[in-house]
Amino acid sequence: MRITQCILLLSLFVTFLYSCAENKEKKALELYDTNCSSCHLRPSIQSLPKALWKNRVLPEMGARMGMRDSAYNPYAGHSFKEQEAMMKSGIFALSPLLEQEEWQLLKDYIIEQAPDSLMMPHKRIAHDHLEGFIPRPTTFDTLSGLMFTFLNFDAHTQKIELGDISGRILTYDFRQKKLAAMNHFPRPITWFSKSRNAAYVTTVGKLNPSETASGRIFMEKEGVFTEIPEILHRPVHTAVEDLNGDGKDELLVSEFGYLTGKLTLLKQNDAMEFEKQVLLGLPGVIRTVVKDIDGDGKKDIVALFSQGDENISIFYQMDGLKFRLDKVIRFSPIYGSSWFELIDFDNDGDDDIVTVHGDNADKTYIPKPYHGLRLHINDGNNQFEEKYFYPMNGATRVVAKDFDQDGDVDFGLLSTFPDYENPKESPFVYLENKNAADFTFEDSSLEESNYARWLLMDTGDVDGDGDEDIILSSFSYAFTPVPEEKTNFWREKGIDLLILENKTR
Repeated sequence: MRITQCILLLSLFVTFLYSCAENKEKKALELYDTNCSSCHLRPSIQSLPKALWKNRVLPEMGARMGMRDSAYNPYAGHSFKEQEAMMKSGIFALSPLLEQEEWQLLKDYIIEQAPDSLMMPHKRIAHDHLEGFIPRPTTFDTLSGLMFTFLNFDAHTQKIELGDISGRILTYDFRQKKLAAMNHFPRPITWFSKSRNAAYVTTVGKLNPSETASGRIFMEKEGVFTEIPEILHRPVHTAVEDLNGDGKDELLVSEFGYLTGKLTLLKQNDAMEFEKQVLLGLPGVIRTVVKDIDGDGKKDIVALFSQGDENISIFYQMDGLKFRLDKVIRFSPIYGSSWFELIDFDNDGDDDIVTVHGDNADKTYIPKPYHGLRLHINDGNNQFEEKYFYPMNGATRVVAKDFDQDGDVDFGLLSTFPDYENPKESPFVYLENKNAADFTFEDSSLEESNYARWLLMDTGDVDGDGDEDIILSSFSYAFTPVPEEKTNFWREKGIDLLILENKTR
C-alpha cells in the first residue's frame, strides 16, 4: 500500500512539474508574442544564435523596455548632446514595462529556444565569368581615396553623377574619360535631384548613426544656391515631384534617422517657401518612388522603411495632398531591408516589387540565410505575394532591367556585407532570367567585383550603344570586419568605379 501511495504521489508530482513547465512556457510565449510584435513583425527566435540574443539583442531590448538588469548602458560612449537627443526620443523607457520575474522568464525562454548557430545555404554561383558584359575598372588618379555616398546616371547629359563623403558633387563622362567637379558642400552628399524648376542637393549631416539632426537640402536656381531652412534627421533620399499638379515642387525626404526617423513632405506655399508635413514617423526610410499605383490619376508614393518595422508602404494620394497609408509588405526587423524597385515582372500591366535585404552593419553582424533578393508579385489589387527568393549574404542593392534585350527582366545584385572569409561568395551577382513563368534564373559573377567594397549601383547607357550598362561605386569605410589582406588589396587597386559595359548591342 505504501509503495502504491509513493508511486501515486510521484506520478502526481511529475504531473505537477510538467504542468508548471508547460504553463511557464505558455506564459513565456505570450510575453514574446506581446512584447516582440507590438511595433514590428515578430522575429523568429531561430533567426539569431544564442550568443547574439544574450549579448547583443536582449540587452538592447531590455533597455528599450526599461529593464536595467545588465551592465549594458545605451547612452555609454555618446556625447552629452547625443545622450540628450536619445533620451528625448522616448525609445528607452524610464520605468520597467515588465515585472522582473516576467523579464527573466522571457530572456530564459528566448535563449533556450535559440539555436547555437545559423545554417547557411550551400550555394555556389553557377558561372564565375559574366557573359555579355566587359568589366571596366576605373580609377580617378587626381582624387584618391574617394568614398561615394551618391551615384546616378543622368540619361540627359549621358554622364555619371557622383557625391562623396567630403561633400563634393562630381560628374564622369565615360566616353571622354573625363572627371569634373560641379560643387562642394559642407557634409556628405546623399542625393542630387532635378526638376524643371530647380536642382536640389541633399546632405546627410552625420553619416554615422545619430539621434541629432543636422541634414540639409540646398536648392539651386539659375546658378544660385539657397539653403532650405528645415533641419533634417539624416536624410538619405529626396524625390522631387509636382504631386498635386500645381506647378510647384514637392520634396519627399527620406529621413533615415537612427532611433527615430520619418518620411517627410516639404511642400511649397504661395511665397515659394517650404512647409513640412510628416507622412509617417518611422526610422529607416531609405527610398521613395512616385507613381500612380491605383490608376486614379493622382501620383502615389511607394516607400521602403528599413529599420524596426521593416515594410513597403503605399501612400495613396487623396485630395489636398493628404494620403491614405497601406503597408502592403512587412518584413522581420532583422532582415536589413536595403532597396526596392517597381517592375512589371510578369507583363500583366501592374507593378510588382523586388526587394533586397542584407544591411548588416548593426548589432548582429553574422552571415544570415534570409538575406537576399525577394520578388513580390502583384495580384492586380496591389496585394503582393513573395514568389521568388535568391539568397545573397549582405545584399544591399538591386537593379532590374532587360539587360540582354530578350523581353524579360534580369537582375543585378550588390552586397556591401558579403562574408569575406567565404571564397564562394561574391559582392556582385548577375541573375539572367531564363524562364519568367517559373522564376528560373542563372547566376554569374566576375573576378573584378572583388576589386573594392561597393556601396551603390545604378544602370544606364553609359557607352551610348543602345543597351543598359551597370555601374558600381566604391566606399571603403569600415562598416564591418574585413580581412587585412583584403583591405590592402583594395588600397593597391584604388578602384573608384566598376562599369560593366553591356555588349548586347
